[in-house]
Amino acid sequence: MALPDAICSSIEKALEMIRKLFTAAAMTAIALTPACAQDSPSSEMNRAEVEEIVRAYIMANPEIIEDALIVLSEKQRAEAADAAKVAIRKEKDKLYSLASDHFVGPADAEVTVVEFFDYRCGFCKRSVDTIQALPAQYDGKVRVVFKELPIFGGISETAALAALAAGKQDKYNEMHIALMEIKSNDDLTEKRIDSIAESIGISVQKMRADMKSMEIQKQLADMKDLGRTLGVGGTPGFFVGETHIEGADMAKLDAAIKAELEG
Repeated sequence: MALPDAICSSIEKALEMIRKLFTAAAMTAIALTPACAQDSPSSEMNRAEVEEIVRAYIMANPEIIEDALIVLSEKQRAEAADAAKVAIRKEKDKLYSLASDHFVGPADAEVTVVEFFDYRCGFCKRSVDTIQALPAQYDGKVRVVFKELPIFGGISETAALAALAAGKQDKYNEMHIALMEIKSNDDLTEKRIDSIAESIGISVQKMRADMKSMEIQKQLADMKDLGRTLGVGGTPGFFVGETHIEGADMAKLDAAIKAELEG
């Protein structure tokens, strides 16, 4: 069975790291060998011989690959976290302060949580009640800003446009919750979207017209661009301060909120 590309890439990087470390160590040892020893034929080692020693060592001690992968993974996570903080600082206003964004909670809350989501994302659906309850849970000190990120395309994008258009009739959050409450993705259809809109008092004709407008189209495009810029690779994706939380990890989200409130 073929390994996933990401795993193969990590293993290759780990092996390269090991090779470089051992080659450097071997070369250093050679360089430090006394001159009299360097003159002996047995002490003369070329690059190929050093690499063969490295290979033999790895074959005899395969656990070193796992150790190297752990180190590499930790290094990659640290680098990703640093890069995320730089991106967040650069895009701070677009992330937290757009007047066109929809949110729940007090507008002047101490802490803003931003959620990127897709209406066909199962984890987004399961966490919707928890996210909606955050302002009350933190006594009005938290607000939640919603950023549409229809990563699955198709009907997900249609639903995102419909929710944003519903906002033009002051019905964004009602539409948002109703779309999230659709249990089966097979039930998320054009007809169902219109039916939900009508049931919560939205003019479907106006909603459909607004969905095609440049304003709503650009609003969604900007959200998608921001998500890419910030490295949101899946949904849900949360941002609190300079922290990016990937996935529906409510424990990490609560910890990030508390850290912001205490800071």
